[in-house]
Amino acid sequence: MSGIEIPEIQRPNPGLCAALSRIGSAVVAGALYRMGIRNAAICGPRPMTPGACVAGPALTLQFMPKREDLYGDSEYAEPEKQLHRHALYRAKPGDVVVVDARANMRSGVFGEMMLTFLKGRGGAGIVVDGCIRDFAAARTLGLGLWLRGTTPNFHTQTDLMPFAVNVPVACGDALVLPGDIVVADDDGAIVVPASRASAVVADAGEHAEWEDFSRLRLSQGGDLRVYYPLSDQGRREYEAWKAAQGQGQKPRAKRRRRR
Repeated sequence: MSGIEIPEIQRPNPGLCAALSRIGSAVVAGALYRMGIRNAAICGPRPMTPGACVAGPALTLQFMPKREDLYGDSEYAEPEKQLHRHALYRAKPGDVVVVDARANMRSGVFGEMMLTFLKGRGGAGIVVDGCIRDFAAARTLGLGLWLRGTTPNFHTQTDLMPFAVNVPVACGDALVLPGDIVVADDDGAIVVPASRASAVVADAGEHAEWEDFSRLRLSQGGDLRVYYPLSDQGRREYEAWKAAQGQGQKPRAKRRRRR
């Protein structure tokens, strides 16, 4: 190894991540909004593995504009100085690698071999404000992929270089701190501050539960004005329905592939 020192992240209780995954990004976004956090959605990277849903702690990777006195042109020269590798070295099961690639559409920050390694480490997915390469192979690995796009170029072939690992990054105009929980599915990716995760689960879980009730009533021809959002009448019916379930239900898991 090169002796490069990379800070470790503090990982949340896996149960929190599992609960956030069941709830999904849209309901989580609403819970964060009610808490006063307005800019949690990662804008730009889009879902590239339909049906994938992940929720895990963020390992962060920051790219910066390339400067030749600091970083060479060769893809394989001095590989242990290439910081994008060090982000993956620290991956543990369930982690999500979040990359600030400056919305660059010409540099492929990871390729098939790197992502195969991440999958082998138990990583859950990547969110890249930029591109990867080898997409045809990468999408078969079982990782969740949220990307701006794809390119045939390798990571430093054009005008970017990996600069720092496990530092605060701006990914899709959202601030992501190492160890924050990233929730990503077919709606996109959202970042949950680690300090707010328990409160988000409590708020979003209750919201998801009454939505289950509303969905049921609407599917039966119920009045939208009564059941979404719940009116006073709808709330009374919901409380009675919840009691009839035996102290309530857990939020309904969405039907999607787990990765």
